[in-house]
Amino acid sequence: GVEGIWLSPIFVSPSYHKYDTSDYYQVDPKFGTEEDLKELIDLCHSRNVQIILDLVINHTSSYHPWFREFMNAHRNGDTENEFYDFYSWYSEPQQGKTLYAITGTGHSFEGNFSGAMPELNYDNDAVREKMVDVAKYYLDLGVDGFRFDAAKYVYYGDEPRNADFWQWYMAELRAIKPDIYTVAEVWDSDAVTFPYFTSTNCFNFTMSQTSGQIAQTAKAGDVNVFTAYVDNYIDQIHARNPEAMPVTFIANHDTDRAAGFLTVASGQAKVAANLSILMPGSTFIYYGEEIGLKGSRGGANTDANRRLAMNWGDGDTIKDPEGADYSSPQSNGTVVEHLANG
Repeated sequence: GVEGIWLSPIFVSPSYHKYDTSDYYQVDPKFGTEEDLKELIDLCHSRNVQIILDLVINHTSSYHPWFREFMNAHRNGDTENEFYDFYSWYSEPQQGKTLYAITGTGHSFEGNFSGAMPELNYDNDAVREKMVDVAKYYLDLGVDGFRFDAAKYVYYGDEPRNADFWQWYMAELRAIKPDIYTVAEVWDSDAVTFPYFTSTNCFNFTMSQTSGQIAQTAKAGDVNVFTAYVDNYIDQIHARNPEAMPVTFIANHDTDRAAGFLTVASGQAKVAANLSILMPGSTFIYYGEEIGLKGSRGGANTDANRRLAMNWGDGDTIKDPEGADYSSPQSNGTVVEHLANG
């Protein structure tokens, strides 16, 4: 019954996770080529399966040519350079924002995730046009939509401006593809997330992870509390957009894996899966959940342990990502090949 596949970032990048692209128009060679992507899209569409790409538009890699031009323009005082205002920069400290000095200039650029991920300046119309062009390129290639990473970081700390931006951006994308599928990551409370539904569906973080509504209900919680929450949630998002729908998940690439807090033997994993899949809306299943794949950050300061290699069981040579040091058994021994063979 799977109707879609979300690919985490596929663009060329200096990191293993690719959430810091250095070229939006080049598929990272570790994954293949653009022709491979086209083939995947065609094969999926032949099976009535849609493909959405993870699109990170609030920041790029510091290796991106745009950022290198931006830095050179500031160091040279070249205010006429088209890239001078391509990234968010300031000459004074900014409350709540993380800034990095541009040596010798008295200016700093914004990098809320790290100095290697500078924030684009969406007050610059040229930046907006570039990011519409990127989306159009892949929509024309055949992708069905996007998952928008870190949606609240476009104007970090300014939710009304964020909501206005996504209204504008989605209008531009729907003009290109009226039936586009999109979902945004707004990792925050429901109250903060609700305004984004006027333009795009959003993941529900209140239901996810070990403390979320789904896991707590699966662990012998009161299902009436769960259904009341779901009913109210649907009312809230429909008040803002009648076409909106809940988008649920139990765990994803940024959280500890569900098999670590919902065991198969107890039946909790199956109950949680049922709650997620059978409720209204669209649910996302993180790869590996179907075989009980484990992985947690633990004491390691890396999400690589949450993104371990899939156990295909067919001789595939795929390896764990760079930095992974997860030492516990990764699964209960189930591999994909077992499921495929019944």
